[in-house]
Amino acid sequence: METVKYRTTLGEVDGVRRSVLGLVPAVLLAVLAPGSAEAGKANVVFVEVAQEDADTWMFAVTVRHDDRDPDHWADWWRVRTVDGRELGRRVLLHSHVDEQPFTRDERIRIPHDVRAVVVEAHDKVHGLGGTTVTVDLSKPSGPNFRRRAR
Repeated sequence: METVKYRTTLGEVDGVRRSVLGLVPAVLLAVLAPGSAEAGKANVVFVEVAQEDADTWMFAVTVRHDDRDPDHWADWWRVRTVDGRELGRRVLLHSHVDEQPFTRDERIRIPHDVRAVVVEAHDKVHGLGGTTVTVDLSKPSGPNFRRRAR
């Protein structure tokens, strides 16, 4: 291999080969690009609800997560009360690498006295902590949610 000198705005740089130095910007870009080191947390982006009977609701939840491999993907979402009591959960059985965002539904019992719920998603690496959606069950719509008529 030959050693060559390169003139830059910072002065001269010794390098092994031009082709090796030419890879440095591409490698840095790949390493520093957003999302390249990890897929991030699972985010709930939209929720559609429909009351099926007095205490049963259908939740269609749209989740976005940069699923990577069998060890890092969104593996469930849940509905909980505002104070943290879990009311129901939808387990996701596989990654959704080629389907982002994705929507899955689940019937969940909601007690009569509960007026608002929080929907949150979980991934195998980060757990909970992504964007959540708070659904006011008494309203027809709100930020990132909609209630369908029966």
